[in-house]
Amino acid sequence: MNEILKYLKKHGEKLDAEIAEGAGLSLSKTRNYLAELAAKNEVVLCDSIRFEKGKKIEGILCRVAGFTPPAAPGRKAKGSTIN
Repeated sequence: MNEILKYLKKHGEKLDAEIAEGAGLSLSKTRNYLAELAAKNEVVLCDSIRFEKGKKIEGILCRVAGFTPPAAPGRKAKGSTIN
């Protein structure tokens, strides 16, 4: 289960199939681990349906509970100044 948490912290929100592929686990084992992690409130799960090139993809969207990924590098929007 630690490899799943490490993968999610590194890559952010992902589908269960992407986690299984990235962590080198089977999809059924990944789903079992995710259910255990959700029961411990370590991850947040959500059913998801995506359409890519007209093909319907169903899965479980996962992210680490209470984890905010670091800001992306690059230019930041300028804030308004008060005079």
